[in-house]
Amino acid sequence: MLLPGLTLLLLLSSSSPSPAPPRRADIAVNFTDGMFRGIYHGKQCHAADIPAVLARAWAAGVDRIIVTGGSLKESREALEIAETDGRLFCTVGVHPTRCGEFEESGDPEGHFQALLALAKEGIAKGKVVAVGECGLDYDRLHFCPSDVQKKYFKKQFELAEAVKLPMFLHMRAAGEDFCEIVSENLYRFPGGVTHSFTGSAEDRDKLLSFEKMFIGINGCSLKTSENLEVLQGIPAERMMIETDSPYCDIKNTHAGIKFVKSVWPSKKKEKYEPDSTVKGRNEPCLVRQVLEVVAGCKGIADIEGLSKTLYHNTCKLFFPQDLDASADAQLESGIQNS
Repeated sequence: MLLPGLTLLLLLSSSSPSPAPPRRADIAVNFTDGMFRGIYHGKQCHAADIPAVLARAWAAGVDRIIVTGGSLKESREALEIAETDGRLFCTVGVHPTRCGEFEESGDPEGHFQALLALAKEGIAKGKVVAVGECGLDYDRLHFCPSDVQKKYFKKQFELAEAVKLPMFLHMRAAGEDFCEIVSENLYRFPGGVTHSFTGSAEDRDKLLSFEKMFIGINGCSLKTSENLEVLQGIPAERMMIETDSPYCDIKNTHAGIKFVKSVWPSKKKEKYEPDSTVKGRNEPCLVRQVLEVVAGCKGIADIEGLSKTLYHNTCKLFFPQDLDASADAQLESGIQNS
């Protein structure tokens, strides 16, 4: 019996004898979400299936995945998941919509110290690579008011400074306040990525003005023609790709869909099969689609060269110990049009 995900690999191998895909990373996967335990809207639809999801990712050339933490509890779970495979890593931090948990704990400083201890534990295990997901989200103020978000966004720069890690950032409808706070704290962290970017050209240019900042692109970044115009102004050397799965898949209604070439068999959650993706649930293998849209939108024919650049960016920020003296030289044969 074939392992989950290997059927697809064999089908691809037999139908298209192309060389092995270039290495890719998915910098944002929410493996702590209930959908990866088969739970949708509180209903159990199928068994937990992270091993099958990972098998598809590895078969598709993904060889590093960062599991995102959005609260103290989720960050603990993310670390536990990351420890199950050498290719999995994670973040530790509190999402802007969850920042109320600092004060709800009854001891905000104690809550911060628990995050710090967890980050140090994960660093010692070689698993925690960033502080986050933290930032500002003014689209969902009903979850947490802006003053609380700002207070604990600023506080998490202290965490990054203490552990000397980059930051995994979230900015939604809050560009001015977000960039002001980042600007005030640039000295406290070695670099960062503003992930799931959906901002304006003005937001893009402000982020790019921060020398240490990358921009993360996923399906939510590729919905409209305006999104694609903004994307065209992001140099490949300042970009990373992600799925933010199980969310942010590229839908048939999205402007970027015209550039998608790779597809996987899918089934509705009620008819779940381990060798198929779940319709409407994003997963790491589909980061290939994000790569294809970025290449198509930017008119880059050498998709492998683009993939190499994006992978290099990811290593530069999150895995600097893996960069060697030849890394930049290897990129010389990569893309020229960024």
